[in-house]
Amino acid sequence: MKRLVTYISVFVTLVGWAQTDTANLFEQGNKAYNAEDFEGAISAYEKILETGQHSAELYFNLGNANYKLNRPGPSIYYFEKALLLSPDDKEILENLAYAQNMTLDAFVPMPENDLSNFYKNTVGLLSFEQWAYVSIAMMLLFILGYLIYHFSALANRKRIAFLGGTTALIISVVAVGLAYVRYTEFMADDPAIVFAAEVVVTDAPNANGAERFRLHEGTKVIIEEGFEGWKKVRIPDGNTGWMPAEDLKALKDF
Repeated sequence: MKRLVTYISVFVTLVGWAQTDTANLFEQGNKAYNAEDFEGAISAYEKILETGQHSAELYFNLGNANYKLNRPGPSIYYFEKALLLSPDDKEILENLAYAQNMTLDAFVPMPENDLSNFYKNTVGLLSFEQWAYVSIAMMLLFILGYLIYHFSALANRKRIAFLGGTTALIISVVAVGLAYVRYTEFMADDPAIVFAAEVVVTDAPNANGAERFRLHEGTKVIIEEGFEGWKKVRIPDGNTGWMPAEDLKALKDF
């Protein structure tokens, strides 16, 4: 047992050192940023990423530092990664919009029908994590309703508890289903950011393919498939084509 305690003590100490180093690097990056040494800030923040640690705050700061250096690709890339971890953060959304103003590409999104709009306003209203939280909350209300129904002696209170608990149970089951749908969509979606200043998108996964359109640094695309160093991408207007994989950085790499 003493040996086990020693091992645990060493582990906790190492974790504490790692957290201290991370905090020091984050503070170092913040000081460099405030001193307008944006390259120094990026260097400090990237050292944290090299340790395998990440957070919405870290990606947000990296996005800001790259924005100050007029780098649309890295700036948008890190803001988008921050959004993956904190999708409702208004400050991230606002700064992302500023960074997107540096990009050259503009697309007319595909028109949406009434069914698509209804889906976005219902299922798409919350993330899969948020739907899961709703499900848990409703299940707790169901349990509370069951307890009130079981232990209450008043008929009216029993009736209200039964109706409320049943409703909460139904909502909980529906929320689980919506969470699963949203999670499936999240996993199937493979967004990426263009890092090349300009790239020719072709109709085939090779340099001899006919040009379909061109993309520029900072544009967000969806990767549909890959083949021997090439990626088939889809842009917001629905057009697709192939481009070199090296000119893209996937957002879901953590």
